[in-house]
Amino acid sequence: MTSRLYVDVHVLQTVPPANINRDDNGDPKEAYFGGVRRSRVSSQAWKRATRKYFAEHNPTGSGAVRTKQIASQLAKRLDDRHRIGMEQAQRLANAVLQPLKIKPGRKAGETAYLLFFGYEQLDAIIDLFAEQIPELVELDDDTLAERLKDVDVQGRLNQGHPLDVALFGRMVADIPALNVDAATQVAHALSTHSVELEMDYYTAVDDENEQNTGAGMIGTIGFNSATLYRYATLGVHQLEKNLGDAEATDDGARLFLDAFSRSMPTGHINSYAHRTRPSLVAVIVRADQPVNLVSAFEKPVALRDGDTEGIAEKSACRLAAEHELAVRQWGDGPVFAGACHTFAPDSRAARSVEQAFGPNHTFGDLLDQLHRALRAQRENA
Repeated sequence: MTSRLYVDVHVLQTVPPANINRDDNGDPKEAYFGGVRRSRVSSQAWKRATRKYFAEHNPTGSGAVRTKQIASQLAKRLDDRHRIGMEQAQRLANAVLQPLKIKPGRKAGETAYLLFFGYEQLDAIIDLFAEQIPELVELDDDTLAERLKDVDVQGRLNQGHPLDVALFGRMVADIPALNVDAATQVAHALSTHSVELEMDYYTAVDDENEQNTGAGMIGTIGFNSATLYRYATLGVHQLEKNLGDAEATDDGARLFLDAFSRSMPTGHINSYAHRTRPSLVAVIVRADQPVNLVSAFEKPVALRDGDTEGIAEKSACRLAAEHELAVRQWGDGPVFAGACHTFAPDSRAARSVEQAFGPNHTFGDLLDQLHRALRAQRENA
């Protein structure tokens, strides 16, 4: 696929009192938008939640990890496969990675920055010298480094990317040749309405202290509650370039929509149990450019006396109207639109969403429809 094709994902999700993603003071992250304070969840937090969802729910995935411990991970797989002991495995791993000249970290055995790679890519590196391992372990360090200096580690890290790396990319500032352009962009989630920080004053009782009546521990945790607008866009053409496989690309797009929609960052989750499902997932496939519809909420959504609609319903009406207005004014309609929502069938929100994005589907049907739309677009290209 050479032409541009984007999958825009728009999600409205109501979250109860929570501290999903804290700032340097330990309070929920916030941002000013439209002149008022909003709840915010960083894109990094939701991308990590999406990657964790992949690991837990993608049985066909090869698995990926983002870590400073590539040498330790390589050594562990060396020992698992060839039973040479961790000391020898670590020697071989350090020697084979040395030509990459990855900047070392402060701690022994760590790199200065996080590296994102797939486990199968590590196995592919080992395959390059696996037959020589009995001989290599007998060499001194200098001779070992000389024997392994031409092993094409960089080449193996630049092919066979797992879906996680193909979607979110890899950035290695001092080794640009290892970079992978991300196929996905994720916006910071913002509340559609103004939000005020609240403080939870808590006490914890010492179960074994029967002498005193005071609390064993006291403290405060900042929290808020919000209906969030979440947006992400997937460049299908870039994903296919990274994966090198059309069918894997369409499957990857489906997996991304599933994981992004269902995932949830887990900050303070034991204290707040804040995991919810979206009220609305709208998917737009565009052949020109991705379009973030956050401008729908530049004027914050508010409730007034006598309102029969909640924040989520009002937000859905705003989002639908913004999409219709943008298409009408700019004259560049999408090649596919679909939605899954939980609003009452006879509600204004349901009617607005269906007018803008089409009939309501179950989430499974929406995933299938996206898959078919991408395949049709490819066949007609």
